Amino acid sequence: MFYSARPHSLGLAIVLAACIFLVDTLSSLQFAVASLYVVVILTSAYDLQRRGIILTGISCAALTALSYVLTHGFAVDGTAPLRSLVSFVSITITVVLVIRNRSANERLAEVKRERTNLARFFSPKIVEQLVQIDVPLSVARRQKAAVLFADVVGFTAHASGKAPDEVIKFLRDLLGLLSEAVFLYEGSIDKFLGDGLMAAFGPPFASQQDATNAALCALQIRERLGRWNEQHANNPDKAIRLAVGIHCGEVVQGDVGSDKRLEFTVVGDTVNIASRVEAYCRVLNATVLVTGDFMQSLLAEGSFDVAKAFTSEGKHLLRGCKEPIQLYSLKAG
Repeated sequence: MFYSARPHSLGLAIVLAACIFLVDTLSSLQFAVASLYVVVILTSAYDLQRRGIILTGISCAALTALSYVLTHGFAVDGTAPLRSLVSFVSITITVVLVIRNRSANERLAEVKRERTNLARFFSPKIVEQLVQIDVPLSVARRQKAAVLFADVVGFTAHASGKAPDEVIKFLRDLLGLLSEAVFLYEGSIDKFLGDGLMAAFGPPFASQQDATNAALCALQIRERLGRWNEQHANNPDKAIRLAVGIHCGEVVQGDVGSDKRLEFTVVGDTVNIASRVEAYCRVLNATVLVTGDFMQSLLAEGSFDVAKAFTSEGKHLLRGCKEPIQLYSLKAG
């Protein structure tokens, strides 16, 4: 009768139901004693799912009907039928309200889980927008975006000889630093890449200053990197170099992966070029490199002051590219 409840609530519900049934059947009280079955439903609702709550309500209604038949037979006279009707209505209303409350609580828990998961990859502002929209992220579409790659230069040598927990702590601190910079300027973390990350500015919601936000993020990363190295000035082993590459162009966004694991991502030539630009930082010994297309987007957004922070490095043929690409580096701050 009390489907899948835990033992303590099951026992309490059965005892309450038995007591109410006996009082309703044996006493001469002239009020709807069976309406007290509401307490049974509320007690069992702590541990029951929807089906169990419905079965409990049906069982309570059945006990009410049985008590009426044992006491009054099948006669329909006096106030007894009205009292039984009140009990049936009370039981029904309680079951409906309990189920609606359970559904609301489950929805709140789902939203909380969804927010927690989204907060790993999106800024708080974007999370708020995502939980309110009706169109799922899985809908594939094209849009312009600024894609940023950030990576530790010489991580293998940096991690060599260190204890595993020390390496993991280092990565958590580093990725936390990078993530905060991305979220500060409304970026989205596409994925973590071991000792770095890939971020996109634009998806899932484009703005009028996506390139500007990406540039400001790069400036913020350089500033935080400087503070990091200052804090570890007495420990050269913890000093690090970062390589940051940014490109702006059209991307395809949507869910990719298998049926068992899907993740929101952006793909396309823009992503590939941004990755190549980040790798080329080592060739030019630059912390931040951006492309000519990215600079054009900066100027189109009216961010002239931000654009002045970059200086031309000329055209370079990157691996996997057929034509040389104009590159700009971030001036020494």
